[in-house]
Amino acid sequence: MRTVSRRGLTLTIGVALSVGALLTAFPFLWMIFGSVKPLSESVADPPRILPQAPTFEHFARLFGEMDFGRYLVNTIMVVLISLAGVVLMAMAGYGFAKFRFRGRGLMFFLVLATMMIPVQVTMIPTYLILNGMKLTDTLIGIALPGLVSGFGVFLFRQFMSTVPTETIEAARIDGAGEARIFWRIILPLSRPIIAVQIILTFITAWNSFLWPLIIAGDERLYTLSVGVSLLNRQIATNPSLQMAGSTLMVVPILVVFVVFQRHIVQGFTLSGLK
Repeated sequence: MRTVSRRGLTLTIGVALSVGALLTAFPFLWMIFGSVKPLSESVADPPRILPQAPTFEHFARLFGEMDFGRYLVNTIMVVLISLAGVVLMAMAGYGFAKFRFRGRGLMFFLVLATMMIPVQVTMIPTYLILNGMKLTDTLIGIALPGLVSGFGVFLFRQFMSTVPTETIEAARIDGAGEARIFWRIILPLSRPIIAVQIILTFITAWNSFLWPLIIAGDERLYTLSVGVSLLNRQIATNPSLQMAGSTLMVVPILVVFVVFQRHIVQGFTLSGLK
């Protein structure tokens, strides 16, 4: 009886989770199906979930008429520049975790304090600094403020605190320099948390909207998120075209998350160990 009861409970939980998953995924499926619907189907009443005559004309229009190819390249460049900051955050986390120096506690407190300051508060000072450096209307100016984050340094510090100090000391005794220890020992051991930070950096840079809109006066420097927001102003209401733009924004994030999801769980778990 207990075996039957457990099977029934397992089946009930499985059904409940499946229903929840379908409800959660439904908006994404609607978006993807809507992106390949002809305009006549997207405004039909009553609406249908599956397209009757699928077409990729809306994606072709985005890249052919609306310069989304340039927006995509700009977004990829911003993401690549931002990913360079992962190495910088790893270095800072390693320094806070394994080096002893005067003022370390205060400096780490200041790093954590930056997490309590809303981004909107620092936008004007950041803009003035970048304008003084002649970096407005550049992709570097778009990516530079997000190059390093206090949360990223915190994650690396927490993870690298779990790396045995004996391993580092043994490498030093063998004659390895600090740079070699970092690149050949610390980084390979930190793959899970590096994967986590790559995902977080990718999502932040890919979805960045307000800052590119402020810093880029030239429309040729706009990112995908800004381009999608312009669809309502550039053309009359076209749900299928808007769904195509949204799909172009969302699908890469889902793909990256699915690829790295195992590392994400492992990284967050290990980063909390002492």
